[in-house]
Amino acid sequence: MNITRLVTSEDAPALAELLHVNREFLAPWDPIRSGDYFTADGQHAVIEADLQQHEQGSKLPHVILDDSGRVIGRINLNGIVRGPFQSCAMGYWVSASHNGRGFATKAVREIVRVAFEDLGLHRVQAETLLHNVRSQRVLERNGFVQFGMAPEYLNIAGRWQDHAMYQVVKPSSATG
Repeated sequence: MNITRLVTSEDAPALAELLHVNREFLAPWDPIRSGDYFTADGQHAVIEADLQQHEQGSKLPHVILDDSGRVIGRINLNGIVRGPFQSCAMGYWVSASHNGRGFATKAVREIVRVAFEDLGLHRVQAETLLHNVRSQRVLERNGFVQFGMAPEYLNIAGRWQDHAMYQVVKPSSATG
């Protein structure tokens, strides 16, 4: 059974509820968001924008599902670039009630497979706050290696913060 699937407009209420319940849990890892972001209308707008980028080939927006098929988080391949780069950036989150139970690890494994096998990408990048050890372990369990540190990379929780840079490269993809 797949643990991820393409997000749909029908996911907006479930995502809004999850984000509302997990607002404090996610706050240290997220940009500051307006109150609208945590509503069904706000999530509908996010999903519509994500699906437009998906149609253009620049994003793969998925939800993460639990064993019963309920939405418990999001995982995205962002900024998909073709040509000689064949690369993207990955972001994800899982609700507090499902955190630490292997869902993020499985979702990352699945989306990396999709990136390499279905989308034909060469590289997936992910960034974590320097102190986000749990997310770093998820990445490492999926073959990601740290390749650097980006000072003041993203504005998270209201301030510019340094991020550890991780990547995984498609195995046996070297061409002459």
